[in-house]
Amino acid sequence: MPKAGDVILATVQYTDTFEIKTRPAVVLFEEFDNFVIAGITSNKQMEGIPLTKKEGAVKDSVVKLNYIFTISKIMINKVLFHLSREKKNLIYKGMMDRLKELK
Repeated sequence: MPKAGDVILATVQYTDTFEIKTRPAVVLFEEFDNFVIAGITSNKQMEGIPLTKKEGAVKDSVVKLNYIFTISKIMINKVLFHLSREKKNLIYKGMMDRLKELK
């Protein structure tokens, strides 16, 4: 069972299209077999939290804090690796900062 901080390969549907793709993502949390995830891109021009090959990524990438999805357990293809506590804390801090901007 994937847990918070796992980098997974998941099937997701984007909001701006009906297209479904298999994409890497970070598990933010799980509840009742539903997983809230943040998408990952290898486009380093995008804003987000850097993720390096040294940390386990196939390519240097970015965790996109503006691409948040809720998926069911059956949409998770596999767990790729687990993030360090420090990287998880950076992601959660980034999420909190984004939410504070909404005030």
